[in-house]
Amino acid sequence: MEGYNRFDVAKMVLHFDEDIVFENLSNGEVNMSLQGIEAFKKQAEQATAYFSSRKQTPITFQHQDGQTEVALDYQAVLAMDFPTGQKKGDELKLQGKSVFTFSGDKVVKLVDIS
Repeated sequence: MEGYNRFDVAKMVLHFDEDIVFENLSNGEVNMSLQGIEAFKKQAEQATAYFSSRKQTPITFQHQDGQTEVALDYQAVLAMDFPTGQKKGDELKLQGKSVFTFSGDKVVKLVDIS
């Protein structure tokens, strides 16, 4: 979480597998799907321009069979206007979860759900 909160993409992907699969689900639908660490890094770098600050705070952890589910509080301040009508300086407050799937000591899949 620290890498994400500090916009440190290298730290964010430190434990990711080269073939990482990333999915973002919103309202039950996949709105982004990426495969491979380079695609993930590129998207993560682009996303740093969207926010002047952001913070994920873990609330609960559930571990089972090679997966960890983390319930999160999320706060961010927009660094730009969005097509949804949100404006630069607006604050976002959301709750969601991230599901990490592991193989050995590497994250092979990450699903963000909001």
